[in-house]
Amino acid sequence: MHEDELHDETLEPSRSQLRRDALDIFKLAEALAALGDADLARVPLDEDLHGEVLRTRAVTSHIARKRQTQFLAKQLRKLGDDEIKLIRDALSTDRDKAHRETAAMHRIETWRDRLLEEGDDALGELLALVPSADRQRLRQLVRNVKAERERNKPPHAYRELFRELRELFGEPL
Repeated sequence: MHEDELHDETLEPSRSQLRRDALDIFKLAEALAALGDADLARVPLDEDLHGEVLRTRAVTSHIARKRQTQFLAKQLRKLGDDEIKLIRDALSTDRDKAHRETAAMHRIETWRDRLLEEGDDALGELLALVPSADRQRLRQLVRNVKAERERNKPPHAYRELFRELRELFGEPL
């Protein structure tokens, strides 16, 4: 009989594992509360949970917000593993998309900086990479940025150069 009791105990998760699981759900609740309206709309939540997320976001006091987040986590723990997995997948998809957009923005910023620092050498490399680019337009924008900086003007041409590069690379940012 003692052996059967040991066997039954090993099938149940440990107290530490239960705490880790609860903390994971709490972090999931915090992530949901941090989402904007557009991102939240893409997460598969029923009306009650969606309302709880909105109530959690509305609370501004630190302690009250934590208490409300804990309540949201409690509601999330009532869901099945499949539903939790769907929510996590939706959040990770949004995170992956954000990482890709950030990487694309950094690539464009790097090209902008190279065009300003290296001039025609970087422009030649860019034209080899994107043959459809308008050499004359890019050179004019680079000259405008340099003139803008010399006169301590607002960075209008600097931003225009970024927009032009973004269109060249086909980034929808």
